Amino acid sequence: MVARLYEEAARATEAYERGRRSAAVQRATAGRYERRLTAQRRTLAAVRSDLGRVARAQYRSGGAGLSYAARLLLADDPDELLRGHRLARQAERAVARLLERARSAERDLAAGERRARRAWHELDVRTIRLAAVKRGIAARLESAQWQLQGEADRSVTAGKCAGAVRVERPGRPAGERSWVTPVETYELSAGFDSVGEHWTRRHTGQDFAVDIGTPVRSVGAGRVASVSCGGAFGIEVLVRHAGGYFTQYAHLAGVTVDQGEQVHAGQWVGQSGTTGNSTGPHLHFEVRLTPQLGSGVDPARWLREHGVRI
Repeated sequence: MVARLYEEAARATEAYERGRRSAAVQRATAGRYERRLTAQRRTLAAVRSDLGRVARAQYRSGGAGLSYAARLLLADDPDELLRGHRLARQAERAVARLLERARSAERDLAAGERRARRAWHELDVRTIRLAAVKRGIAARLESAQWQLQGEADRSVTAGKCAGAVRVERPGRPAGERSWVTPVETYELSAGFDSVGEHWTRRHTGQDFAVDIGTPVRSVGAGRVASVSCGGAFGIEVLVRHAGGYFTQYAHLAGVTVDQGEQVHAGQWVGQSGTTGNSTGPHLHFEVRLTPQLGSGVDPARWLREHGVRI
């Protein structure tokens, strides 16, 4: 049930990301429409300015007056009048073209405004839907986290692990590094060999502050040496690597591997939690020389020596 909730949340997250990218495209489209509108408004303003100049020129020249036939009969120079008539006809055609340009610019502007309004409306609707999807993801994850932690607490109390929950994830593609961090996104908290009121001795590992249910992965290839529940470490997984080193993943809320299973770098071995001697959600990570507590070395330095910085 909990694994399904996480998978649903993962699918919802993918849908959210697709929607977010689509919204970015829509925002760019709306921006282009706005820029086109600005250009169309400038064009319309220029055409109207030209029409205004023509109207003022006609007003100054007298506009209407005698008919063309009367002016031809009364003219001192009929040829000059004919030339003037041709110029007037050309001016009329120019005015007609200006009027058509103005009407066309007004139509383009109106259509552009409709497109821009529609684009911004669609963006608003998409943004509202994305916000609802995000709230749904948060609610699903919170529900899954506390269901997972509740099941983990019951397993620790019983001293018996519920068994691996198989959550399919892709393997490590060829060409990637052989060693990785135990969690992808984190904040470092208590470090190796630090002191604190919650430990009888110095701190034996490196803590990574993460939310309940965060995927915990094997830092390198190896074999699962043990999976156990109960005690100070709560639910824990121990992996043996080449060279005789062991890595421990503790205070988990669930496991995704079984004892004896072969794992590769980056493969999920569990989900973080707050089981055992824990004051809040985090991963306790150790590197040991033997399977036993007390043989730990500095995890940060060990990871650094294997090409991984935290």
